[in-house]
Amino acid sequence: MRPRSLALLGALLGASVLPIEAQAPEEIPAFGGEVSVGLVLVPVVVRSGDGYVRGLDAGDFRLLVDGQATRFESFERRDDAPISVVFLQDLSGSMEASGKLEASREAVRHFLDQATLADEFALATFAGPTTTVEVPFTGDLGALRESLATWRAYGKTALHDAVSLLPEISGSGSHAKRAALLITDGADNASTIPPAEAREIVRRAQVPVYVLGLGSGSPYELSREGAKANRYADLLNLLALYTAGRYFPVEGPDDLKEALVAIAEDLRHQYVLGFSTDGGGRPRHHRIQVEVPDRPVKVLARQGYHGNLPSARRAGS
Repeated sequence: MRPRSLALLGALLGASVLPIEAQAPEEIPAFGGEVSVGLVLVPVVVRSGDGYVRGLDAGDFRLLVDGQATRFESFERRDDAPISVVFLQDLSGSMEASGKLEASREAVRHFLDQATLADEFALATFAGPTTTVEVPFTGDLGALRESLATWRAYGKTALHDAVSLLPEISGSGSHAKRAALLITDGADNASTIPPAEAREIVRRAQVPVYVLGLGSGSPYELSREGAKANRYADLLNLLALYTAGRYFPVEGPDDLKEALVAIAEDLRHQYVLGFSTDGGGRPRHHRIQVEVPDRPVKVLARQGYHGNLPSARRAGS
């Protein structure tokens, strides 16, 4: 077992904050990913050239699992549905420079300022070898704002270790619409888990990961030799793509504002498809594809889950 730790806030039990040893990747109870859950939720964002596509009904969607059409039992399309969001904040030493911490606070405050009465948020931070849940899921915005004021940058960056814990942290959220917002400069120098392994763990969770890369650059910029010029940006972008989130390079206030508006619109205009997984078979990874046939739109959705087969296929499939 690799040495990782998660300092879980004991407010849920009235206890003090105590670090605990995290489970090995295969033991992490990835929310919605394992067969024991029995229900897979698929958050979906649909865009066209005119923006976000609203007003679609269940019949407008086609769900495929491993390439086969599959029935989904639940469907949600309320633009005002409450959300469960985890803020995962980098507090390592490199975040001290260039106003990164204040930009991070501004990002979190933006979501708190736009929150509805039913929304809930959790706040986790990482620095050195430790990831700490500062505030578990709550609608108490005051507690979240107070936590922001205590942030201090220190230590090395175990970014991928922290990312691998997102399924555990997000698992206690109560709403169908979920997301994680990772705020970091991307410079990982202390993780014990490789980036690909961390992505695989998070891929099993039913939560899109949106990434604000503070000064981490574009993932598509190439060096003169044709290699990726911004390695950390490329890794952060892959994390977002794997989970149906989005990566935003942030170089200044305007970039930050545009990113926050775009993320908020994604969250408010999600559709959520749900299907059960008691169809037998050995638990394994299954590919998910969501389509909106006969419409010129772009569909973003989670790409897979780990568990049993879906309960039902569509007739004739």
